[in-house]
Amino acid sequence: MTVSHISLNALRAFEAAARHLSFTRAGLELRVSQAAVSHQVRGLEEILGVRLFRRLPRGLALTDEGLALVPVLADAFGRIRATLDQFEDGHVREAVTVGAVGTFATGWLLPNLKGFAEAHPYVDLRLFTNNNRVDLAGEGLDCAIRFGDGSWHGTDATFLCRAPLAPVCAPAVADRLRDPADLARETLLRSYRSDEWPRWFAAAGAPCPALRGPVFDSSVTMAAAAAQGIGVALLPVAMFADALRQDRLVRPFAAEVDLGAYWLTALKSKAATAGLTAFVQWLTRRVAADLPDEAAGASPPP
Repeated sequence: MTVSHISLNALRAFEAAARHLSFTRAGLELRVSQAAVSHQVRGLEEILGVRLFRRLPRGLALTDEGLALVPVLADAFGRIRATLDQFEDGHVREAVTVGAVGTFATGWLLPNLKGFAEAHPYVDLRLFTNNNRVDLAGEGLDCAIRFGDGSWHGTDATFLCRAPLAPVCAPAVADRLRDPADLARETLLRSYRSDEWPRWFAAAGAPCPALRGPVFDSSVTMAAAAAQGIGVALLPVAMFADALRQDRLVRPFAAEVDLGAYWLTALKSKAATAGLTAFVQWLTRRVAADLPDEAAGASPPP
């Protein structure tokens, strides 16, 4: 017996009959006669040299051999069906799963996603946000947008843009601030990176006060707290351009500090698909065009 002697129609007939335990109902599903299904199954049994069904007075029952074959065929036909369902108008649809630090996701990616969908209608983007702690393999991500120095074990990192941090606050709080030293009288909202405020004060040429403000694991949440007047947040201002433009947040001082950049990362061990390549090319070009100061050139910050 060779596999080439087994017809796909016979396997399909057996799989349908096994689900329905009826040649008649299998024939209705496959749009053939009951006799045609029975003939296909009998031919398959002859090639395999085993009985797949016990013919009963009122239907069918699978033999042990039939029970062993059913899940294999069901999985194979399901995978074929899922793959064929991806084809549309001569194109194959592809899902690309992207993880993104929440600040970049809300501050830049979401406002621009419509442009990607219009340029690549056959790529289904699946977006998962995180607080910069991400496991590409464990979470099944094709790529991840992260903040840092571009050095993550086992990944290729593509520089996207700088992300200088500067203080932002509600307009009413900004009215009280004339000099960086005035921040000592304010609540300073903090992230889990404890060096941010000290390094900003060093860049501003002012002493860093004792830090006792609330700690946030998300810049987006911290920005919302700052907008409500709870305190002053140190944020990547390029990601909050809308809030600054609408005066929901105010930047009281020009001093800023570079502590990292946004990078697009992907596993070195995973080959890029056509959909992922399209997303990477679109993202890098669009960021460079939209954030020219932060994306200056194609090189990471020194």
